[in-house]
Amino acid sequence: MIKSNNLFNNANMKEIESKDGIHVFEFQKDLSVSPENSIKAYYASEMNIKKRQVLIELNGRPFTLSSGVMQWMAGDVKMGSGVKGIGDFIGKSISAKLSKESTIKPEYSGTGMVMLEPTYRYILLENVEKWNGLVLDDGLFLACDSRIKQKIVSRTNLSSAVLGNEGLFNLCLEGQGIAILESPVPREELIEFELENDILKIDGNMAIAWSNSLKFTVEKSGKSLLGSAVSGEGLVNVFQGTGKLLMAPIGINPTASVGTSGK
Repeated sequence: MIKSNNLFNNANMKEIESKDGIHVFEFQKDLSVSPENSIKAYYASEMNIKKRQVLIELNGRPFTLSSGVMQWMAGDVKMGSGVKGIGDFIGKSISAKLSKESTIKPEYSGTGMVMLEPTYRYILLENVEKWNGLVLDDGLFLACDSRIKQKIVSRTNLSSAVLGNEGLFNLCLEGQGIAILESPVPREELIEFELENDILKIDGNMAIAWSNSLKFTVEKSGKSLLGSAVSGEGLVNVFQGTGKLLMAPIGINPTASVGTSGK
């Protein structure tokens, strides 16, 4: 038996969300600062720039983690590579190249706890079953219930990637369970759209996750190139069909770092 002190009862480590054995903690202040950077740390905290950490209670359910994000594990926990053979390794290597995700995503199983590295990004806990296939923008995946199937999906056409300033391939999660995502903006700023045989047009790279059932293309904002030029909008990302979409209020830099402090 393992007992922990100064974890769940840590006044500076506030639990801000909990779902199905997954706990999200937020450090209210950075207490490990020096006099040289104390002013910077103070104003960062005032602007909601805080470290956040995820604790997973396995309880017999295996979880798949992004490579290198485990900080510590306690109890009867076993780690596997998540690779089932040379063929599976080659397939995952190709998928990693296409989606810009890590080649090996280790799997943790058992009855103990796994703590992930702290990050300054915001944590989202998403029920994958409600998405009808959850497509993620680059760099969002942190961990997920291992029952969730991971696959690579491609854009509807090449122009969707080139003209829309997006990658050609994305990671898609399917099945039942919770996915743990790292968002560049907090949940409070994300706009969730639910489309029912309708269309959504976004001027810029602001969609961070969407249902795989939605068709994604890039179109001119006007009926002609001249009309687009006059309006000042140019090209827009178009999502059409039935499904959900999460949109950030600002454009997302696809090359931005995940921002885990342990790296």
